Amino acid sequence: MTCSAEELQKRSDGLAASWQACLAAPGTDLLLEFAVSLSSFTEFLHGKGLSGLNQVSRSLEQQTLALLDSGTETPLPAGTLTELNLRVEELGTRVSDFIDGQRRPVMERRARSVDPSVLDVAPRHSVWLVGSSGATWQELALQLGYFQIDAEFHQIRNLPGQGDEPAIVLLNAGSLSSRQTVEQVQLLRGRFAASTLLVHELAGDFDSLRAALSAGSDFCFPAGTAQPLILAKLIELCSGTQEAPYRALVVEDSITASKSIQRTLAICDIETLAISKPHEVLDCLAQFQPDLILMDMFMPGCTGVEAARVIRQHPEFLSIPIVYLSGDTNVPLQVEALRLGGDHFLTKPYNPVVLNAIVQSKIERYRALRRAMERDSLTGLYNHRTSKDKLAAAIQQARSVQQALAVAMIDIDHFKKINDSYGHPMGDQVIRSLAWFLSQRLRKTDVIGRYGGEEFLVVLPAADAPRAVEVLDRIRHDFGQIKHPFNETWCTAALSIGVTQLNEGDSEQTLIKQADEALYSAKRSGRNRVVSWQ
Repeated sequence: MTCSAEELQKRSDGLAASWQACLAAPGTDLLLEFAVSLSSFTEFLHGKGLSGLNQVSRSLEQQTLALLDSGTETPLPAGTLTELNLRVEELGTRVSDFIDGQRRPVMERRARSVDPSVLDVAPRHSVWLVGSSGATWQELALQLGYFQIDAEFHQIRNLPGQGDEPAIVLLNAGSLSSRQTVEQVQLLRGRFAASTLLVHELAGDFDSLRAALSAGSDFCFPAGTAQPLILAKLIELCSGTQEAPYRALVVEDSITASKSIQRTLAICDIETLAISKPHEVLDCLAQFQPDLILMDMFMPGCTGVEAARVIRQHPEFLSIPIVYLSGDTNVPLQVEALRLGGDHFLTKPYNPVVLNAIVQSKIERYRALRRAMERDSLTGLYNHRTSKDKLAAAIQQARSVQQALAVAMIDIDHFKKINDSYGHPMGDQVIRSLAWFLSQRLRKTDVIGRYGGEEFLVVLPAADAPRAVEVLDRIRHDFGQIKHPFNETWCTAALSIGVTQLNEGDSEQTLIKQADEALYSAKRSGRNRVVSWQ
């Protein structure tokens, strides 16, 4: 994830202003407003992949919420304010130090006429491999290089200057005791404000994992974890894409209540649409396509439960989360409401931090479920059905704007021989490698799907067949250079590719058939080549 220095600083300044307002009048209401701002900032850091800053902010958030939950006297005691103030200042300082460390030198900025406010402050796509010896990392570094991820070896006591920060830090704990691992994780976490911190060769018992995670690690690989799994995690972290903003539909007959909900959710950048008539909900679901519904329990002419039951009659809306809002604390009523289509019950007046947390967690799980339905489990690419749906949508879009569209079928040559010679795990690894390679080398607007077995479907908007052939032939050549490790040896894999383009009257079935025919023409011509349909 990336963000500009200006955006990060603006968010940090907003949090500081909210805290200063709380200091000026340290009461429960302003402390709650600060907690909401802090929760929003924490989620922002998490969404941008700024792991170290996120952990500091989350710890401060937990301390603030604990004060609100404990019913601490108001105004807050001077000692409590002083302690919180120190932690807020620490967070602000770490943000400022990180921004300063990531900016290019002044002379370089002037030479390139780059405005420092819009510089990318996310860490570069590089991995620092930290341990006692670089020899253990050689094979992993070679594999990362195929996917254009820079890997550097460093000893923990001899790290580069403070301004340098990679996307990922991977600590080898194979020669460390549990106490030493915790100490080194804490040292690295204090050093890196944004990097994702992973621990490798860690003892797999519960206490060792808990200790490393508590010390600041984001993820742990127990001793003996296969290298392809480590490689997969590193590539996943380096190739993360920005998700679309969360969306919530608010069904509430009170204009005052709906505006309050919208303001609360806006703090965490959740887009909302509010309606006062439940009879409009089906049309709004189709047009707005929200990730969640916030439903008032009692509305004139229709209850929230009745509206939920209508929504659940439509298969396309069957899994969308519904959170009821009501001032009624009747437990039997709440249980019955949940049985009849709801997912959560939130009693008014609600804590805004809790509301945001519930909405975000429900949406996150909903999107994860949707991804599982749309994606292939081995590669993470679109599955067969979704690939065809995306192609149909791309055709419709291309025609509406009178734009070119190219479609390609890609197949791994002699894949059965790879499975027979090296085993099915190696075959799976080659398939995953091609998926990563295509995702890295193609545009974000391109559609990439695993069509079946070792065959992939690629859709390239705003590209004709000659352009697609040019791009995919480079990918074919470069993928053929990858050496996939196997015990003490390695194997390579070649690709055959068929390409076609959209013409008047073509359907998705037509384009798939043409690309498939071109693919088999490439196979008959000797494999390891790109052929365009004639």
